[in-house]
Amino acid sequence: MTSDKIAILMSSQIVEQHKRAPSAFAFMARAFLPSPGLARDGAIPSILQKWEGLRIEADHLAAFHRASGLAEGDGVSVLYPHVLGFRLQMALLTHRAYPLPIWNALQIRNRLTRHRQFHAGERLDLETRVGAHRFVDKGIEIDLRSRLMRESECCWESEVTYFYRGRFGSAAVEASAEAPRLSQAPVVERFRMPRGGGWHFGSLTGDYNGIHWANWYARRLGFRAAFPHPQRVAGMCMARLRGPASAAQTLQLWIKGPVFYGAEAVLNAAPIDQGVQFGLSLDGDQRAALLGQWQATPS
Repeated sequence: MTSDKIAILMSSQIVEQHKRAPSAFAFMARAFLPSPGLARDGAIPSILQKWEGLRIEADHLAAFHRASGLAEGDGVSVLYPHVLGFRLQMALLTHRAYPLPIWNALQIRNRLTRHRQFHAGERLDLETRVGAHRFVDKGIEIDLRSRLMRESECCWESEVTYFYRGRFGSAAVEASAEAPRLSQAPVVERFRMPRGGGWHFGSLTGDYNGIHWANWYARRLGFRAAFPHPQRVAGMCMARLRGPASAAQTLQLWIKGPVFYGAEAVLNAAPIDQGVQFGLSLDGDQRAALLGQWQATPS
């Protein structure tokens, strides 16, 4: 599926408008082109990606439910717009003005907030822009901020943080949003991760990175094997937990490491105010691969 797009330069902001989902072929091809590099002053160009007239397709939503195990009767999950709209993030991270190569980007944190419930078939608009960035120990963190709009009403928004390892200058601040600790949380369930499906889930997100479907490629990058997309893993955790009843809810995720296909996973969880705190680790390894907080959002 290709996108009809219009690129606009508005003063110092670059705006790219899409009438369809951004083409995975186009942004994956751009990923192989050299990046311009970070400016000497450390500034990140202001880039805005807009997908107008987005409609949640029932088949796409059902495929996400099947891949993650989330129940279809629970409506549109707070996690789902991040999966559906990930193509906008990929388009932004591979834009010719974006200074750093996407291959070096490591997604480390998600903060996803659903303000209102919405449904398949509605006409919505999604936008993703470059947010704040921080020079931290061993690299740089860059936030991408997204909003899903129903006309002038914001139904859902997110802040997704990417880390780039390297020498970009002296660390000005410590990494933000420290992950919760779950040392005393009881085990909720042990379950076996699926043995594949990375290419199919990539078709839902537009992220066809080989680390999610090819063992040989993952090993070349230092991993012992391929592993599922983190949002699929998060969905598997959420499917086994009792989340907040409120339509207004926030999901925070800290992505710490891979959860390999076929591995036995251990899910720990504990109740918190109007929600649940959880962590997923590999059997025999006490280090959490994924940590999360899922709770009602204060009005």
